[in-house]
Amino acid sequence: MLSMIKLTIPAHSALPWHVHPYPNAGYVLEGTLTIEDRQSGKKQTFHQGEAFAESVNDVHRGVTGDGQTVLLLTYAGSPGKPTSVPLPGQQKEY
Repeated sequence: MLSMIKLTIPAHSALPWHVHPYPNAGYVLEGTLTIEDRQSGKKQTFHQGEAFAESVNDVHRGVTGDGQTVLLLTYAGSPGKPTSVPLPGQQKEY
């Protein structure tokens, strides 16, 4: 099953650390998003009009820049199962 969400993230925000149990891809409709990998410290920035794939079961988070960021996210998964799982003590991603 595929599901899609449109996610708007305010400027200068960091999403909680989380993992995705299913493959997913995103497209930046507006702004920029830097994806940070917790284990390696690697960062990769995506700008308006760019697409990205997120890793499965790797701890990461997204960080926005000077303006709000609007993403279109597509997840492959199973009905009734979460598409994003926060680390203990972290809030839900959305």
